[in-house]
Amino acid sequence: MTRNVLVIGLGLIGGSIALSCQKAPQTKVFGYDVQEKTRELAATLNIVNEVVSDVKQAASIADIIIFGTPVNATIEWMDELKNWSLKPDVVITDTGSTKSLIMEKAVELKEKGITFIGGHPMAGSHKSGVTAARQYLFENAYYMLTPFEEEDGNQIIKLEQLLKFTLAKIVKVDAKEHDHMTAVVSHFPHIVAASLVHQLNGEKEKFPMTSLLAAGGFRDITRIAFSNPSIWKDITLQNRKELLDQLECWQVEMNRVREILLNNDDQSIENYFAVAKNVRDELPITTGAFYTTYDLYVDIPDYPGVISEVTGYLAEDKISITNIRILEAREDIFGILVISFQTSDIRDKAVKCLERRTKFEMHIA
Repeated sequence: MTRNVLVIGLGLIGGSIALSCQKAPQTKVFGYDVQEKTRELAATLNIVNEVVSDVKQAASIADIIIFGTPVNATIEWMDELKNWSLKPDVVITDTGSTKSLIMEKAVELKEKGITFIGGHPMAGSHKSGVTAARQYLFENAYYMLTPFEEEDGNQIIKLEQLLKFTLAKIVKVDAKEHDHMTAVVSHFPHIVAASLVHQLNGEKEKFPMTSLLAAGGFRDITRIAFSNPSIWKDITLQNRKELLDQLECWQVEMNRVREILLNNDDQSIENYFAVAKNVRDELPITTGAFYTTYDLYVDIPDYPGVISEVTGYLAEDKISITNIRILEAREDIFGILVISFQTSDIRDKAVKCLERRTKFEMHIA
């Protein structure tokens, strides 16, 4: 018996889930997007088995419906969904970055006997749109599910059996707990990164050279500040309460740092950085709330053509890179050439390639 899956919203996340679901046996994946051009691209790229233009008709035969849309759009879809003709045992889920608002809305579906299980695959990319969709985008990432406490276990299993083809680590948490944790490790760090960039921007008039020095560590710390402003406006508003709590905690921490500096005690200062280093060293490196790049730092000699030499070796071994940059401000940073890869396996192949052909020093930070 064929399992019908409908993915509504065929951007990076929806498209990647659709590609993953196509690996499931006896499964047909239908796809819909409000943008006609996106539907055309999805069909051309085989993102789904079949692109549909009549979303209500496709929903009527679906066993599982997945919203790959932003939270506000998903809530609007959920309103429409209440009046659609659906299979009695259909499972509906989403992929939004916040869960409390979604699960509050899901109560209305539950009252109509419709199963809704919140979802959040915690992976992404520096690229967006259907053309950036990848079959293995969620591999080894956490995929959070937020079912109602009294949800039918068989319905949860039904969804998990499909999502296992994303190769993600599926875990179940409470919606409010989810929003708190993502505020700590994802949403609030975006605000901090943006604030650091604003602080740098304020230096332009008096110290214009500061921006020229903002390479290396500063770019790494603030990398997430270049994220889509519209998306982060929505996330910030949706998780506003948790973010205000985090802001209070941050202000307490900054006051503690201020006291350490005022006391001018070298041991306290060193301990502060030592604790931070130890905690960071213990963090996982292959999963998390941000999209992950796998960086290789290469100490290259200064002679003409050396960068093209390195990239040429990688190209000969058919090793794809996602980004490359030169670090000009090198304080406390390994290497000068930073090459980013999509997976750790690809980075490992790159290391072996360059070890075989060069004598350059290489480091993985």
